[in-house]
Parts: sequence; structure tokens; C-alpha cells
Amino acid sequence: MRRELTMACFDKASPALKEILLKLYRAEKHVEIDHHLYEFGSVEYHIQSPAADLNHNYLSISTPLLSQGVLQSYGFSRYTLQMIKELCSDAIEIVDPPREGYQLTLKIDFSKIPREKDPEKVMTQISSVQAIILSSQLKEMLENVNSQVMYQGMYKPMKLVYHPREPFYVIKQPRKITAVFPMRFKEPSDVIIATAFFQELVDVGSSEKWAKAPPCTWSPIPPPELQGEPLEDLTTNGGFVSFDISSRHVEGKKLDKTVWGLLNFYAYVKTHVKCTKGFTQRRMQKRLESLVEVRNWKSEKSKVAQLFTVSQLKKSKGFSFFSLPISHEAFFFFLVPHAKHYIGLKLATYYCKRKKKFKIYLQ
Repeated sequence: MRRELTMACFDKASPALKEILLKLYRAEKHVEIDHHLYEFGSVEYHIQSPAADLNHNYLSISTPLLSQGVLQSYGFSRYTLQMIKELCSDAIEIVDPPREGYQLTLKIDFSKIPREKDPEKVMTQISSVQAIILSSQLKEMLENVNSQVMYQGMYKPMKLVYHPREPFYVIKQPRKITAVFPMRFKEPSDVIIATAFFQELVDVGSSEKWAKAPPCTWSPIPPPELQGEPLEDLTTNGGFVSFDISSRHVEGKKLDKTVWGLLNFYAYVKTHVKCTKGFTQRRMQKRLESLVEVRNWKSEKSKVAQLFTVSQLKKSKGFSFFSLPISHEAFFFFLVPHAKHYIGLKLATYYCKRKKKFKIYLQ
């Protein structure tokens, strides 16, 4: 039995799971495996290819459901199960009941994958099953944006947990659904970068160019809609970011983009903060190196001034020049390319083979 831990990414498909499924599919003979795979968000995959069943592979999934309320008590809805079956209806079958300790088990028969389909594309679809489970729950809420059906009472916030430390809220309101993200950061510098990013996000979102995007607001205090929620959920150092989702944001293909954007908002903010810190550190390092270089050249300039005394200068055809032993050649080959910038002189060099001298002419 093999265990593996991987990190999440912005792709819907799990890269590690896709790689394992492709190896099983492309294997010339049956490969017996019993593999556990763990990913961000308390997600666990269990891939089995038993020797007793040569024609089938089993994929079991354990993932926390978004809602801790009524949706979880009934398990996966028909809507979610239907979306899972549509991944590749010819090759996969939902096992009922699932394996112990898991919420879903799929029986996969690679031999039933249609020849006209790209195997890699099929494996990508199967590897996105966890994203489909999560997104389908949020899709059901967003698709009913104009309905008067309430999940947990009249306009009561529904807490959704994509990661144990990163819950967010969905609030059903007349003709719109509001998603609220409490933002928490470990480092004070992260708070500063994120706050500036949120303010810029609000300013850009309110411009005419992005008028079709979901309106975004940021507040350092909890919005009124979250009144009555647990204090630990409302204690933040990064404030609260809210998005208003209307019916135009969930039409056709926009629904998938809106859902996936909401589920990955925390990850997107963390990536932005990390990249900004890395960019700032690189700029500071580059600036420090340039200052050190200037300091070193000023030091070399003072040494050159002491070396070039008036007694060394001679007159020759309108130019002033001085000659140094050949042992100084390496020093001047290093100095001359930078002399114009740091010393302010126009230098021309040449090597005199007969006199074995290295001459520098000053115009």
C-alpha cells in the first residue's frame, strides 16, 4: 500500500490522480496497486486495481461536503450523481454502497472507453470528480438565484467549508446571492498586501470596463448579513470580501466559471500575496546589489586617483597618456569598460607589442 500527499492547484483535475489512471490505462498487462492519495482540503483518493478483478479498477473518494447543514444529511444529491455519471458514462459505474470510510466509489472499466475518444481527455474528466462534487453543490444554489426557495430559512447565511480553516458564506437574497469570504492571514505583511489588493479589486470592479463582473465589496468589519454567526468565524485580520451573484452571472457557461472562481478565491488571494512578496524581495535584492556595486566602484575610483599622479602623464599628439607595466593589464581590462560611467573619462585602449606596455589614452 502506498501513500502520497500532494497540493491543490487551480486545475479542476487532480494531476496526481490523472497520472496514476493514465499509467493503469497504458500498462501492457494488469498492474495490481493499492494507492492512497491525499490532497489539499482534506481530500483522500483510494485507487485499487485488485488481482482478483482484472477488468476493473476502483476509485474511492472521501471529501468534505461544502455545506454542514441539510445537504450533508442526505449525502450527494441526484444532481451531483448525475453530473458524476456524465464524466464517462460508458466506462464508469457508481458502486452502491461505497467502500467503508468513503463517500463515493467508482468502478472503472478502461476497455469500455470509446475508441473515438482521447484517453487522456477521459482520464482528465475522471480526475476532476472531486471538483465536480464540490461545484455541483454550489451550482444548485446559484442556479436558483431567482427562486424563492430557501435552504436554511429566510435569508439565513449558509456556511460552506472548502477547507477547515477557510469557510465562506452564501446568503440568499431577493434576486441575488451574496458570497462572503472572511479573510485571515498569519503574517502582518500578508495583511498589508492583501488589503491593498482588495481595495484595488473593489476600485477596478466598479469601473465601467468591468461592469458585467460580479460587484465586489470589502469591509474591515462583518457585513450585516452575518449577524448572529459564531464569533470565531467573524474574527479576522483581513476583513471581509463580498461578491453579489445575479442571474446574468450564472447563465450557460458562466455558471462553471463563477462557481470555480468562488471555490478558488482563497487560493487565488494566497497566490497573489506570495507572488507579490517574492517580487518585492527580488527588487530589493537587485537594488541592494546595485548599491554595493556603486560603492565598490567609488572605492576603485579613489584608488585610481592615487595611482595616476601628474608625474606619470606625458604629452603625445594632442592626447595625454600614461604607460603602465604589462602586469597591470588584467586590472585595466576590468576597469576600462566601466570607466566612462563611474569616472567620467573617455578611454581608448591598445596594446603596444614592441614596448610591451598597456597604454590608456585620455582625450
